[in-house]
Amino acid sequence: MAKRISVVVSQGPSKNPVKRKLEEDIVAALLFENGIDVTVVPNLYDIKPDSTGMLALKSISGNMIVCSWLFERAAHWVLDRNDISGQVGKILLQDAYEEEEGNEFAEEDLENAPPELKSTVVSQREITNRKIYCLDLKASTRADDFIAEAKRIQRANLVQVVSLNDVISGGAMQRLDTPTKDTAITKDGSGIEGLATSGLDIGPATVKRIENSQGRRWYPVIDYSRCTNCMECIDFCLFGVYGVDRIDTILVEQPDNCRKGCPACSRVCPENAIMFPQHKTPAIAGSAEGNASMKIDLSQLFGGPADGKSAEEIAAIERDEQLLIAGRDAVGMQGLERRHSVTTAAAPKDDLDKLLDQLDDFE
Repeated sequence: MAKRISVVVSQGPSKNPVKRKLEEDIVAALLFENGIDVTVVPNLYDIKPDSTGMLALKSISGNMIVCSWLFERAAHWVLDRNDISGQVGKILLQDAYEEEEGNEFAEEDLENAPPELKSTVVSQREITNRKIYCLDLKASTRADDFIAEAKRIQRANLVQVVSLNDVISGGAMQRLDTPTKDTAITKDGSGIEGLATSGLDIGPATVKRIENSQGRRWYPVIDYSRCTNCMECIDFCLFGVYGVDRIDTILVEQPDNCRKGCPACSRVCPENAIMFPQHKTPAIAGSAEGNASMKIDLSQLFGGPADGKSAEEIAAIERDEQLLIAGRDAVGMQGLERRHSVTTAAAPKDDLDKLLDQLDDFE
């Protein structure tokens, strides 16, 4: 296990001086910390697979902290689609969207969920044991909050190294449990420099900057922890964005075929597994709000107009707009009729549906 930890700071797509100052304040503060390698890259979502920035990210081994302007879930799966995979690292610093009540399923909800909701793509994959911690830069305006979280994660990483590394002297773990004044590590990570004399050659921070310019991009990102490989997206999209791999798993095959500004496929995905990280609506951009979509009106959650149209109808309208712009014919609800009929037949109204109907009637 690596003794050092890598922190990636992904710069925002705009040149907003407030955002840029926060990024630079974080980088500057990290330079005073031991055992950290800092890599500054362009906007994570815009980086192309063969670019210098992505190659730099792929070269990072071990646990990684990623600070970006994307929601935590979106950042994790943007990395995953570029073959940078790992376990989701638990973070304590969260955006306000992520902290709202009702945004997450309870564990018992997952246990009682239908089988098709449990059989996700990620459950069929082997994921490396390393952890990736994705920090959303929208979560705070203070660089100190991100530094404190990075130091907390680093401390947990070092404790793991000490407990597993049999090369370290037998007293190293004891010094963590009952530290002296020189080797104390507090909960916020301070005092970590003392470990340099305990057999952990963590050393001073380093920084690498990738300055190559990146154009703005727009493409769907699949959350494979939710995706059940139902193929609704490939049936719905008429622009050749989606494909399948050698084992028939859905993937975003031609991302740059996607029509800029069109999030229609995210609205028809039954599990809300498709994200567009730059969309203005949090649920489409990757917020944890999407977890609540089975309990409330999808069309409202995903930024649809309050005119009674369903999420599928809104998606069909958005797709038709893009088809017409591309000089093709509109197709309306084509590709959605089957799902409509199956959903209606297979899902009789429960108490929640009846309650929503009563609320609609009341309005």
